[in-house]
Amino acid sequence: MVYNGAIMKKLKVYLDTSVINFLFADDAPEFKSITIDFFELHIDKYDVFISDIVVFEINKTTALKHRERLLNVVDQYPIRILSLNDQEEIERIANLYINEGVIPPSKFEDALHLAISSVYEMDILLSWNFKHLANIKKQQLVNSINEREGYTKKLNLLSPLEVEYDE
Repeated sequence: MVYNGAIMKKLKVYLDTSVINFLFADDAPEFKSITIDFFELHIDKYDVFISDIVVFEINKTTALKHRERLLNVVDQYPIRILSLNDQEEIERIANLYINEGVIPPSKFEDALHLAISSVYEMDILLSWNFKHLANIKKQQLVNSINEREGYTKKLNLLSPLEVEYDE
């Protein structure tokens, strides 16, 4: 990628499950449209990753046809599934987010998305979950815990709207 004559590496983006789900969100047409635009027009600008947690969440979808559409997204677009070699560390960090009140205990998978993004040094965790993930307060808290735990790379918690227009 070239920006004003300078060669820049692609940002590493981790997608949580909500981003894939919103490709099919007929009840939220504006978010659906933005998500489709991200996948069709912008995904190639980033190194995009998901984890087994995303696949696990998709597999919990009870509507078989919808589940298949969600799983097909991973094959259809340049998305890599991370091999989670640091499971103990990911769970340790996820538990810190819960124990320190960043994420409620009932949302352990959200804490795992954050921990995976932190341990694997993602630039961005992309989510439509404004309550638990894509908000500035959570970003500050997560980065504070991460820094204390030796993860000094700042993690940006953003929605597809924020990266779509980042030209």
